[in-house]
Amino acid sequence: MIYIFMGLLAFLLFAAYDINSVTSKKNSIKSFFFLGSFLLIVATSGIIIESFHGIQWDLGWMSIFGICSLIFLILLIYTLFFALPFNETYVKSNATPKVYQDGFYALCRHPGVLWFIGFYLFLWLTLKIPLLLLAGIIFSGFNVMYVIFQDHWTFPRVFEDYDEYKKMTPFIIPNFKSIKRCLQTLQ
Repeated sequence: MIYIFMGLLAFLLFAAYDINSVTSKKNSIKSFFFLGSFLLIVATSGIIIESFHGIQWDLGWMSIFGICSLIFLILLIYTLFFALPFNETYVKSNATPKVYQDGFYALCRHPGVLWFIGFYLFLWLTLKIPLLLLAGIIFSGFNVMYVIFQDHWTFPRVFEDYDEYKKMTPFIIPNFKSIKRCLQTLQ
């Protein structure tokens, strides 16, 4: 259960990072997002390592589900760290930043949630570790709560055009119009 606790702590660090990005902007807290990400990696890896001896190896289905899990992980990493234009997102300017609305961010406002849930679902289907299923459900639930917090508190304060973005882009579940816009703007 230490791994579940580590995952929950990760989401507390994410929330602290967001609060800091709007309020005090202390440099010491700016690393909390990466620290939280590291905790999730350690928690997930720890569950797998501790349960490794009990895995029932069926390479046929495991290969298919494992590839799906890897695809969702790649989508998650790409969406969080590479889909956004670097200069506009990470290089400071005096202007209030604007929302990036193309590619996966045209699909829905929080596409990382879809990839996160898909990653844990297919990882569990690959390995069939009961604690991994529990962790995936709990971590995904906290991830949804985290993006609700971002959607209602953080992003409206950070991005000057977030309210307009909310009107034209679905929250988590894409619709036909957003899928079309996503496909048209993917680079």
